[in-house]
Amino acid sequence: MDRGLGLNRSHPVYCCPMMCSGPHIVTRFAPSPTGYLHLGHLVNAIYVWGLAEKWGGQVLLRLEDHDRGRCRPEYEVAILEDLDWLGLQPDGGGPIYRQSERHARYVQVLDELVARDLVYTCTCSRKEIVARTGGGGGELRYDGHCRGQGYRPEQQGGLRLLLDDRTVSFEDLLLGPQTQCPARQCGDLLLRDRHDNWTYQFAVTVDDWEQGVSHVIRGEDLLESTGRQIQLAQLLGRPDGAAFLHHPLISDPGGHKLSKRDFAKGIRDYRAEGHTASDVLGKAAAHVGLWPDATPLAATDLGALFPTDTNPMALARNKHVEKETP
Repeated sequence: MDRGLGLNRSHPVYCCPMMCSGPHIVTRFAPSPTGYLHLGHLVNAIYVWGLAEKWGGQVLLRLEDHDRGRCRPEYEVAILEDLDWLGLQPDGGGPIYRQSERHARYVQVLDELVARDLVYTCTCSRKEIVARTGGGGGELRYDGHCRGQGYRPEQQGGLRLLLDDRTVSFEDLLLGPQTQCPARQCGDLLLRDRHDNWTYQFAVTVDDWEQGVSHVIRGEDLLESTGRQIQLAQLLGRPDGAAFLHHPLISDPGGHKLSKRDFAKGIRDYRAEGHTASDVLGKAAAHVGLWPDATPLAATDLGALFPTDTNPMALARNKHVEKETP
């Protein structure tokens, strides 16, 4: 069954000047204003700005404020202040993209998926899903309980996307070949939750395409999201998928990812204590082995952290391979 989605071309698709003039690299730094920036965010920023500089690319700044219940204006202000202090700015001075300003566009995309019978209403709570499936200790997989009821806009609930049982293979720029089966990992993808918040998976996939993002650079904790975002992008009609790079996270001496409570100290706290921006950048880079001994590191030197033998455009044009899972 062909589930490709032809988007309404009467709505202009964003194309930055660099993308329009040729096959240029565009990436993004996309924090959520649900708290203050910490060293974990800064590691991602170092990879984003450093690789963009190394590759001659462009960095966009996007605030992923799709969760209306957790995002706060004061966190957005603090994030922008910290980035300015660190010397990390979107290329060309802006603009700043906000997911909270894109509700109408998300509705348009959702409506087109609904028109192709790809969306259904889900009334299940997380507790109910766990009770039916047992949880399993890993990622919670939706069991398709509400698949048969179809799309019912008058009913309170979340909205899920039907996913074919297929594998998605892609080449990670750092981790190498990857193969995932989203239908078996997460089940049918939640697009909007029961509180009418757009989900991360849906919003970032739409935004990355329409904002011209060619390279998604993020932490290894999001690696498992990649296959489902590729599959969704193809359903939306994106002809050439983005390239992906998943970088190491800050971990404890035993190699375990640090939890959020370990990041209680924000960038703003280092600044208040009298540290320089170079001090903090050096500290973050040292945590993931990019820089020795937490010595000062200037924002203008981030590109020098990375080798020169990477060919990002070769992988930017790789074709994501999908096949039915036997």
